[in-house]
Amino acid sequence: MRIAVFGVGGVGGRFGAFLARAGEEMVFLARGSHLGAIRRDGLVLETPEEEIRVRPAAAVESPAEAGPVDAILLCVKAWQVEQAARSMGPLLGPETYVVPLQNGVEAADQLTTVLGRERVMAGMCRTFSFVVAPGRIQSVGRVHTVDFGELDASPSERAAELLRTLRSAGIQAAIPPDVHVALWQKFLMVVSIGGVGAVEQKPMGLLRSDPAIRARVRGAMEEILAVGRARGVALPEESVEKAMAFIDTLAPEGTSSLQRDIADGRPSELEAWNGAVVRLGAEAGVETPVHAAIYARLLPLERRARGELASPG
Repeated sequence: MRIAVFGVGGVGGRFGAFLARAGEEMVFLARGSHLGAIRRDGLVLETPEEEIRVRPAAAVESPAEAGPVDAILLCVKAWQVEQAARSMGPLLGPETYVVPLQNGVEAADQLTTVLGRERVMAGMCRTFSFVVAPGRIQSVGRVHTVDFGELDASPSERAAELLRTLRSAGIQAAIPPDVHVALWQKFLMVVSIGGVGAVEQKPMGLLRSDPAIRARVRGAMEEILAVGRARGVALPEESVEKAMAFIDTLAPEGTSSLQRDIADGRPSELEAWNGAVVRLGAEAGVETPVHAAIYARLLPLERRARGELASPG
């Protein structure tokens, strides 16, 4: 397959590297020094088991440089989804489709507004992977998965082909029975960990071992469970327990992308994470005090990172 990875950060770099190593015709869309390093030396993925170096078929800054592809793995930040969708025209052939792998639950709807429903699947991934230097991605832990599916949960040949391709590349991939439930289950876990972690500025091992912080993470998960159910998502009652058990298996040094962005003073996905919980909860008539407190605490930092507030001092 000819596959574009739109955004070669931690997520795109991790899964794009595996696909390129497997011989798929990969197009990497990146920017700045990261793009320059990939063009010059290839993309390097560091994992606990090995170091993988790959050279994509093309490494470009603009879709206009790439030409049509079979599939697009959209791996930009949540706040960049609509802008990316509006730029995708040169990548789109008659059958091209897009699989968003952002954290959050709104990307597929944003894409359908721009591209039309027939070009969009719902998707998600789990990974602790991040850029450590231009052209270099590091993955920690052992949980690196991709789940996706058609918006109406119907079987399709294109989904089956992509599943075969991902698995052949050594990627743990699945088409869940209800991709929207899977999306919200991940949202429940990642947004709770990410928001609390960004406030506390502690890695996974310390978040889960401190009783008070652990209780706050659980409370955040319970709020998302209530919001999702109020919005018609068939989230099982045991979703919180499973999520809490799952975080006990994650690498203790792991941190969320939200936490890293907030700590480094970069624009983050706060609006699509904790901000979305507050907004979607209000629309559904569900109170979300834990996420409201997180959002209020982090919003000034987010606004400062976006140049909307002057830096202190």
